[in-house]
Amino acid sequence: MKEYVSVWVYSENNNLMLELISCGRSLSDTLKIELTAVLIGDEAEGKADKLVKYGADKVFMINHPTLKESPDEICLATLTDLIATHKPEILLIGSTKNGKELASRIAARLETGCIQDCSYLTINGEGQLITKRVVYSGNAVVTATFSRSPHIATVPLRTFEKLEPTERKGNIMKLEAKAVKPRLDVVSVSKMEVTDVKVEEARIVICGGRGIDSKEDFKPLKELAQILEGQVSNTRPLAEDRKWFSGWVGLSGKKIKPTVYIGCGISGMIQHVAGMRDSKIVVAINKDPEAAIFEFADYMVVGDLYEIVPAIVKELKKALD
Repeated sequence: MKEYVSVWVYSENNNLMLELISCGRSLSDTLKIELTAVLIGDEAEGKADKLVKYGADKVFMINHPTLKESPDEICLATLTDLIATHKPEILLIGSTKNGKELASRIAARLETGCIQDCSYLTINGEGQLITKRVVYSGNAVVTATFSRSPHIATVPLRTFEKLEPTERKGNIMKLEAKAVKPRLDVVSVSKMEVTDVKVEEARIVICGGRGIDSKEDFKPLKELAQILEGQVSNTRPLAEDRKWFSGWVGLSGKKIKPTVYIGCGISGMIQHVAGMRDSKIVVAINKDPEAAIFEFADYMVVGDLYEIVPAIVKELKKALD
């Protein structure tokens, strides 16, 4: 019988890390093996106890004086070295921009497989990791397993629910990051000014489509988002064709999984649906009763968004007053 060593999880995104622990906990319990969380960074110490409370059996805390100068190269070298030494059977990495690149590079160095953006992970009767991922704009699901160890998979935000924290004990180990010579010299670092929550992390998303005539007409959507403590986004045509925005929700843009998604003036093209299909509750507002978006909606509002959205805002303000 195959001897399993442990399940590892890693992400630079704190919320995603807790969700990975939830998934890893389920896999490790099934295999009756240890769950290890890997923390890399100068704030690792303050987070280690929290990861244990959320389900980790062991936490590797890793820091290095040069980590801020070349984090990607050091993370890659350190994780690859740790995996080669401790030989975990499964490594789950958060499907962030950096995480997907990191997972692919680790897999290439270890000559093993890597499956990106897994929406489902389980252990079959033979002790194999089984993964599922959505492809072809959501029209098909690929089920895959691994032929070599370690099994490396990336998991998007909000694929799994965080466990409730409990008072439990775990083994916290301090380790040094592997010293590597950076291939690039960082000349300067400029932080981006972020005033809103990232749309991928928002619990409520109000999304505008081609039914909106001008960029200024997003004002009622922003009012609705402010009342609901949500985030406003848009479809690709408003960003690519009309040049109103720099990003969008869709197959080639942001993938979101909010608790509530409200689509305003959106026809429901499959490319957009692929980016929001995992929303828990979908509300669609469109004056065309045959709009494709209604096929995916839990609540359908047939009417002019220029009348419907302000009316909703008005009633919500009245209720709050």
